[in-house]
Amino acid sequence: ELTVRPAKALERGRTFRVVVRYSGAPVTVTDPDGSEEGWLRTADGAVALGQPTGSMAWFPGNHHPSDKATYTVTATVPKGLRAVSNGEPAGERTKGDRTAFTWRTAEPMASYLALLAVGRYETGRTTTRGGLPVHTAVDPRQAAASRAVLARIPEAVEWAEGWFGPYPFSSAGAVVERPGDAGYALETQNRPVFAGAPDTLLLVHELVHQWYGNSVTPKTWRDMWLNEGFATYAEWLWREDHGDGTAQETFDALYAGTYFPDAAANEAVWSFPPARPPGAAHISGAPVYQRGAMVLHGIRRTVGDDAFRALLRGWAAEHRHGNADTADFTAYVERSAPDEDFDAVWSDWLYGEGRPARPSEP
Repeated sequence: ELTVRPAKALERGRTFRVVVRYSGAPVTVTDPDGSEEGWLRTADGAVALGQPTGSMAWFPGNHHPSDKATYTVTATVPKGLRAVSNGEPAGERTKGDRTAFTWRTAEPMASYLALLAVGRYETGRTTTRGGLPVHTAVDPRQAAASRAVLARIPEAVEWAEGWFGPYPFSSAGAVVERPGDAGYALETQNRPVFAGAPDTLLLVHELVHQWYGNSVTPKTWRDMWLNEGFATYAEWLWREDHGDGTAQETFDALYAGTYFPDAAANEAVWSFPPARPPGAAHISGAPVYQRGAMVLHGIRRTVGDDAFRALLRGWAAEHRHGNADTADFTAYVERSAPDEDFDAVWSDWLYGEGRPARPSEP
């Protein structure tokens, strides 16, 4: 912990600058659930990932999701490698055998969403029909397998805007590492990181996190279902809109215990309430994703499709580039549909233990 003691009192509302000079070797952090984050060495460089605490492994800051900032990152790497970060490219300079890459993020970002990827990448830039830049950086060994799905980023962003409102950042994109280099996908701001070529549903999941998780960020890690439940439900909506089964059919399969190929995975959906993960090892547990999505489906069944779409868009707009917790969300839903009764959705699906009784037809 670093305590900064100003030489004189700070005036309320005035800006001030603190410069922290530090050095050290970045490290890998092992989480309570056994996953690794922080500084992850790859076959040709490294990738820095920060959920929930790994960003502290490579830069100083207040590493809490409720404390956002804008970022400028400059990384100097051996000539021939590239450094990719969040936001927009803001300069590239080679001197001797080293190249410095600068990236600038203008919109607020939680530290766990900060990214630095170093390696030999095939880079690309395109735009959506609305002019949004799309930057990609792909490990050459993953380029062929990734090409078709990454080409769908503009389509996926435009589809998501129809459900969730205007895209909240100045660019989109992706970084694709080799399988095993990271071990998982992560919704790093502007350009998610994938361990190997993603499929379309995983791409959609991480892109929708740009609205839910990156723009609307949880106040605490206990509120992770507001990230993962929304991104998971977006997968259901994508399948529904593309003729691959309705969201109700996905809900029914989860409830019946037939969604996953093994019994243990199906049973894990009911292991704890999505809004009450029992500890740090569980903030990315199955209920946070699947049962969190079931909460949203319960809201949709209660208010109807048109009101549900308006609710999703309104939630993203009301807390754009801010932070929110579960209490904020339940209050927002009740305020948006004052004539509806959400007591069973909250008590049985959001906070209740075990598998709730099957909801009655609306």
